[in-house]
Amino acid sequence: MPAVRVTFHPDGTAVDVESGSTLLDAARKAGVMIASICGGDGICGRCRVQVRSGTVDAAPTALLTRDEIQDGYVLACQTRVSEGVEVGVPAEARGDGAQILIDEDARRFRALAPALGGVQEYPYDPIVRKLYVDLPPPTLHDHLGCQERLYREIRRHVEPAAMQMGLKVLQTLPRQHRDSEWKVTATLGNRGETTEVIQVEEGDRSGACYGIVVDIGTSTVVVHLVDLTDSKTLDAEACYNSQMPYGAEVTRRIIHAERQGAEALRDAVVGDINDLVSAIVARTDVELHDIAACFASGNTTMLHFLLGLDTASIRKSPYVPTTTCPPPVRAAEVGIRINPRGLLYAMPSIGSWVGGDITAGILATGLADTDRLTMLIDVGTNGEIVLGNNDWMLSCATSAGPAFEGSGVKCGMRASSGAIERVTFDDDGIHLETIGDAKPLGICGSGLIDAIAGLFETGHIDRSGQLLPERSGRIREMDGLLEFVLVPAEEAAEEEAIVITQADIENLLRAKAAIYAGAKILLESTEHSFADIDQLLIAGGFGNYLDGRKAVLLGMIPDIPTERIHFVGNTSLNGAKMALLSRAAFERSREIARSATYYDLITYPHYYEEFMSAKFLPHTDLELFPTVGESIAASTAERSGANR
Repeated sequence: MPAVRVTFHPDGTAVDVESGSTLLDAARKAGVMIASICGGDGICGRCRVQVRSGTVDAAPTALLTRDEIQDGYVLACQTRVSEGVEVGVPAEARGDGAQILIDEDARRFRALAPALGGVQEYPYDPIVRKLYVDLPPPTLHDHLGCQERLYREIRRHVEPAAMQMGLKVLQTLPRQHRDSEWKVTATLGNRGETTEVIQVEEGDRSGACYGIVVDIGTSTVVVHLVDLTDSKTLDAEACYNSQMPYGAEVTRRIIHAERQGAEALRDAVVGDINDLVSAIVARTDVELHDIAACFASGNTTMLHFLLGLDTASIRKSPYVPTTTCPPPVRAAEVGIRINPRGLLYAMPSIGSWVGGDITAGILATGLADTDRLTMLIDVGTNGEIVLGNNDWMLSCATSAGPAFEGSGVKCGMRASSGAIERVTFDDDGIHLETIGDAKPLGICGSGLIDAIAGLFETGHIDRSGQLLPERSGRIREMDGLLEFVLVPAEEAAEEEAIVITQADIENLLRAKAAIYAGAKILLESTEHSFADIDQLLIAGGFGNYLDGRKAVLLGMIPDIPTERIHFVGNTSLNGAKMALLSRAAFERSREIARSATYYDLITYPHYYEEFMSAKFLPHTDLELFPTVGESIAASTAERSGANR
């Protein structure tokens, strides 16, 4: 097939693709991030781009208005190219310039777990380490082979139950021993009950031993570089997960893997990890061959994609993954570029829908080691919840969707430069804060929560989330749907009004309802209520930008005393770092994964009723939200007085 050139604006990135390729395929090849919640099925409408020049073959769709079609807008996934074209990618379809929370305060091992009562401390004992040994030269009275001589000396310093060594390492031992005058450094890796000699180096190289910790989120990938000799975090990098064009949600990515294979999904996340590691290495004095370990955390599907495992059964009853406890493997086997013999470890999962990121969260917060009734909620595309203490743990997963991250929202965008992240309503009007103090381009998850909470507080929407046109001239009707103009066109970066539509509000209400209903069901199934919770832990980078009061106002989290609510950051990353730095912590993570029980919400007899009740603001039952009820009553009285 002849090649055609596709150029993406505003950055001018160009790529040559085969004639007949879709614009979404071209964007993937060019490294241009275009939102595609449905994974390219043409049903979400998020990959809306504008063809500025050239001719394309666009499939008919009801997701674009007549005016949009006349202006050259098409769906990238449903549009094929046969000649060179120029394409504009609007702000709401882009995902560049991410603001990612890097927990800079988690510099040392003891600082990794938040300061919560009852958090278990684990001994510093990395699962990969370097050991310098001064071997006694062989004699007629001591004529052990090179391998056995090294094993004997290693056992004088550590106590491995069993040891193993690869053939390539064994082949080099005689020369290394003699060239180094019997002074060598062995890199040791824990593989269950066995200690592997990963490599042997001449001389004392014990001070150059590093590992990387990777948090593979559905939306973001974060990498930390850790010095395994003193537990310091040396550097960190983050990016958006390049799997996003294949679907914003896990299920969509699994379907893509079933239809077209999982290689592209694996290559995308491995490519992200390698790019991040390369960026870190370029800034430090660390050499790639000195990075001997990679510890990955993430949900079950993300870890399956990383390891190239079959994901098909994860989404089909009875929801059985290939494995919940992957064994250590060579990082090179999946394409991660560190030491060629370096080991890749994965945090064990609880089940198909409660993954290693939640196991890591339980480990990092000490939930499994406290006698206090604790609930951990990981807010994200997949809202996972754990309830319990040191006696028992019950977990569930809710399909919250990507609304919290700005997807599925008309003017939504990732937390990038220009994204509205704070919204305040007062007597002087509406006040906005954007990331980077840039002109508003769109709105991200935290800004959306702020805005909808503000609309509710000021009476622009009712308890069912319906916009009330009589309340403000900012509420208008467009294409038969109501929307609230948050930023007029003349004040926006691209001179298009930034709005919150009725559909956007409904998307957020569904997402928050899924999380609240899941939490309530876990409590009721164990004969508890929200009042019984001693600690409510909100995990995930998103939670660090969340206004707790507004989250309660919307009914996203329960109305309990604020001193019981703790925002605990990226516990997936922190827990993985603990496991990398302590074999005891790694073993504890396996115990946690085995002991936590998964509860399938669909089996709850009144799940749908609980979900529908939670779709109201804050809930149909105001007795569950006493402080919000008081606030509603006060606001209603104030507005009634002003109207007299």
